[in-house]
Amino acid sequence: MKRVAAIDCGTNSIRLLVADADPATGELKDLDRRMQIVRLGQGVDRTGRLAPEALERTFAACREYAAVIKGLGAERVRFVATSASRDAENREDFVRGVVDTLGVEPEVITGDQEAEFSFNGATKELTARADLKRPFLVVDIGGGSTEFVLGSESVRAARSVDVGCVRMTERHLVHGGDISDPPAPGQIAAIKADVAAALDRAEETVPLGEAATLVGLAGSVTTVAAIALGLGQYDSEAIHHSRISLAKVREITGMLLSSTHAERAAIPVMHPGRVDVIAAGALVLLSIMERTGAGEVVVSEHDILDGIAWSLAG
Repeated sequence: MKRVAAIDCGTNSIRLLVADADPATGELKDLDRRMQIVRLGQGVDRTGRLAPEALERTFAACREYAAVIKGLGAERVRFVATSASRDAENREDFVRGVVDTLGVEPEVITGDQEAEFSFNGATKELTARADLKRPFLVVDIGGGSTEFVLGSESVRAARSVDVGCVRMTERHLVHGGDISDPPAPGQIAAIKADVAAALDRAEETVPLGEAATLVGLAGSVTTVAAIALGLGQYDSEAIHHSRISLAKVREITGMLLSSTHAERAAIPVMHPGRVDVIAAGALVLLSIMERTGAGEVVVSEHDILDGIAWSLAG
């Protein structure tokens, strides 16, 4: 048993998992799992740089996480940074701040590495399930990018494309500094066109049509699932491995795209940091389901963060 700490810093959120990992049994026992919305990718698509206020929000979260890691006595720590920091001109400012706070250097991983971590984290528990057909298509919808990974026991094909809930919101729904609320039909059509083009790129590498089971990861998917399940508050245990039909995803996406900020914020399971980007995230999920012909999505709370933790346990 090894006590490990994994940090996943994406475009929208930064998450921590401290866990005891047992490679012999395949068990990962959570000691602390937490998330903060820091919007590290704020404006990156437009400016190419990480905003000072976004960096400070991220470093504040890192200071909190450093205290948790020290308190629980994790033996090994790994910090993985994804889309926003991969794209930014001033990524060295980000690297220095993380090293100063946590004492480890963030690894700005490639899209393919990101996909492999996501697949391993999401499917380790699913491989023993007789009711789920192979191969799995794991789809990780992040803030700046979406990863597609096809495989059964291991990764067969993977591709990362620059379509995510924050990137689509900033690119198509923001005008004059304000988010269209609700978006106009033309704006929704523009997101759909962007996602369709991204799916075309993904299909150059990953045969999406061969997927037998679609597994959905990350906040956009888990929030849609929480709404579909009618939860009064966010409940990870209820969401984990829930199965949400295409019809339900279509219904919820339509509701989110036609609602105002206040209406979305009033949804009991809605994280405040996700109110403005959830409609675009749900539309990405719906587009993927329609393209692949998936009748349902199996929702996993275990994702890249768990994959990072397992990489430390070997």
